Amino acid sequence: MRSPFPGMDPYLEHPSLWPDVHNSLIAAIRETLAPQLAPRYYIGLERRVYHLSPDDLVFVGRPDVSVTTALREPGPAPLADAAILEVTVPMTDEVGENYLEVRDVVSGEVVMVMELLSPVNKLGAGRQEHLNKRDHIFKTRTHLVELDLLRAGQPMPMLPQPAPSDYRILISRSSQRPRAQLYTFGVCQPIPSFRLPLLPGDDEPLVDVNTTLHDLYERVHFELLLDYSQPPTPPLAEAEAAWARELIKI
Repeated sequence: MRSPFPGMDPYLEHPSLWPDVHNSLIAAIRETLAPQLAPRYYIGLERRVYHLSPDDLVFVGRPDVSVTTALREPGPAPLADAAILEVTVPMTDEVGENYLEVRDVVSGEVVMVMELLSPVNKLGAGRQEHLNKRDHIFKTRTHLVELDLLRAGQPMPMLPQPAPSDYRILISRSSQRPRAQLYTFGVCQPIPSFRLPLLPGDDEPLVDVNTTLHDLYERVHFELLLDYSQPPTPPLAEAEAAWARELIKI
């Protein structure tokens, strides 16, 4: 089965499903681009780890589930009954996510970094860490491609701040900074394709995220985990929700 949506499927944004979608999609983009970049470039699948508190884990779909109950010994209750409770002590947990690096095979230089944003980047404590990494890239000769396919959370900062949109793709070429290209699009539209920034003079392959996502959806059968009879999380605006209901019925 293919996704009924022409572009990003909003049902894939559910926090409990997104880590699987995130890592599967970034790997699929790599597999699509690798033959087009070789032998000049190598595209590597890199991984970073965030250490999150229990409150932050709720945002990324990994809430700490615990039951707090009062335990009472059998027998008559004493006049001053002490309560014995089961509690959860605050502990950090690790959440990992993948991203892509394109390297010049000869020099080993990192030419391009591609990030697919997650709830950690937009909602949790990892947002500032992501902004710091972003600022570091902006000070180098490395291009940045930033894919934001999540409606939840605060968009990444830029000037001027564009009108609200469901999704965004940022293409920041090192030679053009601080200017950059921003693609904005909605849930009713296909994900736009773009050219992958490389070193000057090299052919830049077209990155067709829309086709890659839809092919991935069909191969791994994401529909088995989705309930299209219910609204997606986060919910759509009223007009888009009515459009989606008609689309799903087709």
